Amino acid sequence: MDAFLNAALAIFDPQTFVYMGAGVVAGLLGGAIPGVTITMTVILVLPFTFGMTPLQGLATMIGVYVGGESGGLISATLLGIPGTPSAIATTFEGFPMARKGEAGRAVWLGIWASLLGGLLAGIPLVVGALQLAALAVKFGPWEYFSLFVLTLTIVASLSEQSLLKGLLSGVFGLLVTAIGADPLMGVARFTFGTDFLLSGFPFLPVLIGIFAFSQLMKDVEDMGSGTAGPLLRRHVNLRVSHLRVIGEILRQPWNLVRSTLIGLWIGILPAVGGSAANIMAYDQAKKFSKQPEKFGTGMSEGIIASESSNNANIGGSLITMMAFGIPGDAVTAVMLGALIIHGIQPGPLFVTTHTPVAYGMFAAYFLAHLLTVVVEWVLLRYFLRVMLVPQPILIPIILVLCALGSFALNNIIENVWTFFFFGIIGYLMVKFGFPLAPIILGVVLGDQLEVNYVRAVMTDADPWLFLTRPISGALLVLSVVSVAFALWQRRRRPAAPAEAEAEM
Repeated sequence: MDAFLNAALAIFDPQTFVYMGAGVVAGLLGGAIPGVTITMTVILVLPFTFGMTPLQGLATMIGVYVGGESGGLISATLLGIPGTPSAIATTFEGFPMARKGEAGRAVWLGIWASLLGGLLAGIPLVVGALQLAALAVKFGPWEYFSLFVLTLTIVASLSEQSLLKGLLSGVFGLLVTAIGADPLMGVARFTFGTDFLLSGFPFLPVLIGIFAFSQLMKDVEDMGSGTAGPLLRRHVNLRVSHLRVIGEILRQPWNLVRSTLIGLWIGILPAVGGSAANIMAYDQAKKFSKQPEKFGTGMSEGIIASESSNNANIGGSLITMMAFGIPGDAVTAVMLGALIIHGIQPGPLFVTTHTPVAYGMFAAYFLAHLLTVVVEWVLLRYFLRVMLVPQPILIPIILVLCALGSFALNNIIENVWTFFFFGIIGYLMVKFGFPLAPIILGVVLGDQLEVNYVRAVMTDADPWLFLTRPISGALLVLSVVSVAFALWQRRRRPAAPAEAEAEM
């Protein structure tokens, strides 16, 4: 405790505090702009940290990380476009709630849930980093494959109207990841002799196209036909009762804790990422909800689950990086590089040999969450004023920003064509009643599913290992239970109105 308090005092050093505040602002902006990822923002900030002390540089990058995760919910709720991949599920409930005239409530539910989820995940980060990270070491390719299978079973829950259409959407997402070079052997697949397809389709342009372009085209279509509903931008409610919003979150303690644990655990597992945690927590919130049929119309449960999980994911990623020197995701990979540049090697002895830096990172993690809420409190009114721009002006601006974000990913025009191509596909799928979430889920998990299956088979060709290894077998059993539970819920819903009518 003394070490932690001393580290907290070091973080409150005026210079360090200003650096971290600048990192939070940069992260919020990077997370809120579709296509400008947290990873890209951290990479842009990295050169500025070389002249800082190790603690100052890491505090700045933690500020970017935390701010970026929270910033993604702003565009997700106000524009229906996830600013970051880990805000995908926030779009499902945040945007409908904002469209109903509750933009302030939607955003602040996400902000306070992010804060509470992040702070709860910080407790295991400080108390049991080594013990929790040791569990991740037991995960081999069999366990990772089974985990991704479990995540894919969420398709059954995300398919509201037709399970068949949901499955077809998920399969399409998996097929997208099969285009390009084999992730292990580098063998070209489905490229048809073109260099454009050799590197496959980058995830972010696909994500932005599927969600942003399809939503924008639907708005344009509604404007042209005169059937557009009440514009969200005409009914902005900036005032919310923060005590009421926090109380709404605290009245769902199991949802908050469950989502936080999901985000923490997914973060501990290397290379899984916040997008998987985000969707999995949302799925579990829907499964355990008393009103699952209302999901997609602006349910607070979905926002709380989504945002608490993606901020808890940060704590899990830091645990893996600090305890074993293994990056939990792309952002912690950059932070790992920064540590090495400063002559610090993360690993099992990191906390004991570099105690001031380690506990300073713990303190920075907690302070960054609090600072993010303060910055959002000040700047949110300016983000919300975006909604006051008339649709005919706003839509082209968003479209240009999405195209620029896609281009900036690798500075190649092919990413812009990918954005438009998948935008058209997303629009057509919406027109024909296909859900978009399973596509993204397939694209997120496709490569990892294939890589871990091949690694497992190359290590040992015995297929029964997927079942006989305890953790892998348990995850596969949970996959079956997840599908069965989702199907049971679907069969139970149509009977509900009939039963209610009979009681009357």
